[in-house]
Amino acid sequence: MPIRWRVIAQLRFIQANALTFAYFEEGKGPLVILLHGFPDTAHSWQPTRRALAQAGFRVVSPFMRGYFPTEVPQDGVYNSETLGRDVLALIEAFGERSAIVVGHDWGAFAAMTAAQIDPTKIRFLAVIAVPHSASVRPLPRIAWGLRHFFPLKFFADKEWLTANEGKNVDMLVRRWSPAWNPGPDETAHAKEALQQPGCADAALGYYRAVSPLLSKVLRRKIAVPTVAFSGETDSVMKAADFEYARKYHSSSYEIVSMPGGHFMHREDSDLFNGYLLTAIRKFEATGVTSAADASAH
Repeated sequence: MPIRWRVIAQLRFIQANALTFAYFEEGKGPLVILLHGFPDTAHSWQPTRRALAQAGFRVVSPFMRGYFPTEVPQDGVYNSETLGRDVLALIEAFGERSAIVVGHDWGAFAAMTAAQIDPTKIRFLAVIAVPHSASVRPLPRIAWGLRHFFPLKFFADKEWLTANEGKNVDMLVRRWSPAWNPGPDETAHAKEALQQPGCADAALGYYRAVSPLLSKVLRRKIAVPTVAFSGETDSVMKAADFEYARKYHSSSYEIVSMPGGHFMHREDSDLFNGYLLTAIRKFEATGVTSAADASAH
């Protein structure tokens, strides 16, 4: 399938947590790590990576564990604590003591878990579309929104993800961001990655590793200044769910509600990048987040 995106940054590789991670990097300054979710790759961070680099940051967007061309782990481990340790190991591998970490979807789980394991390594945390794990309530609305977990955990395979040029990938994207009409380029890189050996099993491994019983680590409050982005048309998590998660944060915690669904940072990347930079700049100036006013612009 044709991919018409022009990739600006050069693909690089680095060892972290016993894996070889592929990543893109742009800019110089304080380290920012951008973590993608499913069905996604590091390619989709290109607008945000470029905006943050131009604002004076060293911005790295890795391909998550198992996502081509990052190595597929031989042990097949994809639980949240392992994802969190990947983040901490990447910070160290990039030669830094701490970083600003931005995560979407599974990337948000990884980012939050890293902060729960070692909050000294995460200077500032931005999570997109996903609240604290312990805050997810067994409400009928949320259960319906998360109904994809059951087939992805128990039944889906590579053929399901890649059949008919990845129509099920597009179906999931449309379900989670119902007001978005993405062009073919928006899912092309994810579809291409899922065709590579081991990648589809890895992507599904994240879902298979989910347990309804949270570990002690995942129940910890997050002691890192955090901004949470909530999409107004997200079919899964609503602003009220992020507000409910406030009690699971012991440091500053702000919610930015913005147009868009689960993929809000891609639906209007310029708007999202502005909100994110506002949050980061205010954190740098005050040591606490104060991005809520940005959502009123």
